[in-house]
Amino acid sequence: MELQGSRILLTGAGGGIGRSLALKLARKGANLALAGRNEARLQELAGEIRANGGKAYPVVFDISRPEGQEEVVDEVVQNLGGIDILVNNAGVMSFSEFSSQNPEDMERLVKTNVTGPMLLTRAVLPHLLRQNSGKIVNVGSTFGAIGFGHFSVYSATKFAMRGFSEALGRELDHTRIGVTYVAPRATKTALNTDTVVELNRKTGIAMDEPEDVAAAIIAAIEKDVRECYIGWPEKFFARLNGLFPRLVDNALKKNNRIARGLLKR
Repeated sequence: MELQGSRILLTGAGGGIGRSLALKLARKGANLALAGRNEARLQELAGEIRANGGKAYPVVFDISRPEGQEEVVDEVVQNLGGIDILVNNAGVMSFSEFSSQNPEDMERLVKTNVTGPMLLTRAVLPHLLRQNSGKIVNVGSTFGAIGFGHFSVYSATKFAMRGFSEALGRELDHTRIGVTYVAPRATKTALNTDTVVELNRKTGIAMDEPEDVAAAIIAAIEKDVRECYIGWPEKFFARLNGLFPRLVDNALKKNNRIARGLLKR
């Protein structure tokens, strides 16, 4: 897919993968609507992109809201002249024992990681259908293919987005609208608490730079792939878990012991 001149609505643009992705997309010549909750960060990012000759403007919006998606999409269409690509990148994480997880925290994860992206996709889709072209990109996680203990709700939300992406892609197979699901592994962003970073270190889980993940997402868009897993051996274990999940059970027992120890400190 050609990114030069494309009109992109990107959520979670204020930091981490989203910020790196916005800068790289701008260098590709894309016109960007940068959505997120932190207005100051969005303004700063949009200003940096414009200072380097790119086109971007901020859209302050909390993806977990149950309403307002149509108004946001209408605003983006008015400012960019249309939408060619929606990138559902915003997300939150939680590391805890499920038996003691706060119900409000569970609800926050589901609203931000699942319901919000679905509602925004629903608002964008009529515009893509009218022009019979475009792409929906859902940024998931390796945890959407491998259920990790102590990340139960987070894993559930990413499994949901993987299933949503697969089903929607099949639903749209008679159109020229593509759906791409990209699953990064652990990434060096504020999404990971210090405890999660320590867990990754003790279990030998590699953490990628946001810039590298952003580059992989762009490659997946340009190559028009349906599903992309980032990182090795996570890519292998994601496939293995689908075929022989009990083997992965045994492989993750050490991780579970370390996680329990960290949470009991």
